[in-house]
Amino acid sequence: MARSSGSTGPTLAVVAREAGVSVPTASKVVNGREDVAPETRRRVTEVLDRLGYIRRPRCETPKPAAMVDLVVHSLDSAWSGAVLHGAAEAAHEAGLEVVVSAAATRSPGGRLEHGWPDKLYARGSSGVLFHLTELAPAQYAWLDEHRIPFVMIDPAHDPPPGVPSVAAANWQGGMAATEHLIELGHRRIAVIGGPGRAVRDGGRVAGYRSAMAAAALPVPSAYVRYGDVSEAGARRRMAELLDLPEPPTAVFVCSDQMVPGVYQAAGERGLMVPRDISVVGFDDLPQARWITPALTTVRQPLSEMAAAALRKLLRLMTGEVPEAIRTELSTRLMVRSSTAPPLRALL
Repeated sequence: MARSSGSTGPTLAVVAREAGVSVPTASKVVNGREDVAPETRRRVTEVLDRLGYIRRPRCETPKPAAMVDLVVHSLDSAWSGAVLHGAAEAAHEAGLEVVVSAAATRSPGGRLEHGWPDKLYARGSSGVLFHLTELAPAQYAWLDEHRIPFVMIDPAHDPPPGVPSVAAANWQGGMAATEHLIELGHRRIAVIGGPGRAVRDGGRVAGYRSAMAAAALPVPSAYVRYGDVSEAGARRRMAELLDLPEPPTAVFVCSDQMVPGVYQAAGERGLMVPRDISVVGFDDLPQARWITPALTTVRQPLSEMAAAALRKLLRLMTGEVPEAIRTELSTRLMVRSSTAPPLRALL
């Protein structure tokens, strides 16, 4: 944006000189770009106000009135595909267009760049859906400053108060997974969660603990393991469990993505799933059906969550107040071949 045509106010060059910055930096502040240091932004803003620089209203820039953005962590993950499917269907029903982008991309030089704020501003998006672990405080502030409505889909960490979100019923899913193992006759049941501070995984582990308590089964501290959400990390945690004097006969894994590592650790000890150890996952990613044996897992309704988030965003875009800031959708246990009653010799 530049000053209005015919205005007698100061030019951007004058503002830049007064603030002690370059003209491109001053332009970034005027246009709401994120890649400006807070102190620099404050100094330029003060000069703009003091000199009476006239900013062209955003409405003078043509905008597609019926377009929303979907920002995902990665474009090649199974989660993103399911989220896109649900968001696109709901957007089609509402007469909206969806633009999809990755939160972080690599520049030609290999540097990781986070350019979604600039892209949102340039496109003039009416609203945003985020399928990310979390946003930084500065990013929440940027969205608030630019008055862009947004909804978080399945955030791993609790967003700030008042931030709308749609998530799965993680506690319910963790409880259902553990109850299934208990009903099969398992008593020594362990859990492998993702990063310990992730509220999402915390809910799943809490569901596990609730089911164990309801069945009056002990939960040794050594049976609760956390790590990164990776095959290698899960392989290490599973190996630690199998090294215990009384290893578990079943394990609840809080993400399907970790399950191949769990299978690998069991195979390295000569153990077979589910003959020697039962495994339950969480997510119901496509790999849950083609991995051998097919994985019993908790279905997380990602497509439905994205559709619900789109509908919530639409209400925000029209000025309505959502019925609930946080919405949780029910999960469902999908029983396949990775769980069975324990061998009597292991009890």
